[in-house]
Amino acid sequence: MSYTDSMEYEVPTSSVDAYREQGFAILPSVIDEATVAMLREESAYFVGYTDAAMDAEGVEVNGITHRGKRYFISNRYRSSARLADFLFGSLMAKITTAFLGDTVFLFNEQWVVKGAGQGMKFSWHQDSGYVKAFDPATRHTPYLTCWCALDDMTDANGTISVLAHDVLGTRNHILDHEREDGTNDLIGYAGLESGELITMEAGSVAVFSSTSLHRSGPNTTDQQRRVYLAQYSSEPLMSSSGKLWAQAVPFVARGDMVYSKKDDFDKPVVSPRIRKNMQTEFA
Repeated sequence: MSYTDSMEYEVPTSSVDAYREQGFAILPSVIDEATVAMLREESAYFVGYTDAAMDAEGVEVNGITHRGKRYFISNRYRSSARLADFLFGSLMAKITTAFLGDTVFLFNEQWVVKGAGQGMKFSWHQDSGYVKAFDPATRHTPYLTCWCALDDMTDANGTISVLAHDVLGTRNHILDHEREDGTNDLIGYAGLESGELITMEAGSVAVFSSTSLHRSGPNTTDQQRRVYLAQYSSEPLMSSSGKLWAQAVPFVARGDMVYSKKDDFDKPVVSPRIRKNMQTEFA
């Protein structure tokens, strides 16, 4: 396995073209080994903290998180001394500006971890479908998902499959989603298309549009399947009522990196919903 020097890395034109045409692209082995190791350590901490919080509440399921099976742990990077350096570092600046242009905001970040041997599937959905489910009148520019692999991604451990935009015409269209009983998943497609299975090594990044349909299979291996997911937008994403939807942390402006860790940690640009979670979940 060889990693790319983030200082020298440039996103290939072919990857940008693939993203624009089909809605997704793969960037192989772009996160260096030390950073992958750091992200694995942070993942273990936040999964452990989430387990402890669920123990304290006496629950096994919290939204789409199912203890030991599947974790979605969102907007926790300010509880870490290290994660902001990755989210707002030179590698992510190069990746995000290649696909979004010269203005970039952090919209959301989360851990997506499937437990060993019992990691649950995740049904076909669009990330923008979760916005629409809570705000049916939403009109937003598709944002960018950077699906950062912390393990080798295979069919056996529940990697993702992605449907190209032209299959169902999803380039600028958010499908209606229905909530699945038992899992709490939102499902945007239940047809026969299988999509493209994304297999890649740890340290690789799959990038896809928030309107790209994707799903993931169960983890049938004896090891966790860990992903750090960072989402960025070209403008603050606002609700139909004009309020900030999630986060809009300035990252790149006119091509220059403008992120200030002090400003972000002191006065985070987040919606009231996210701020409430920050104050309660990891107090």
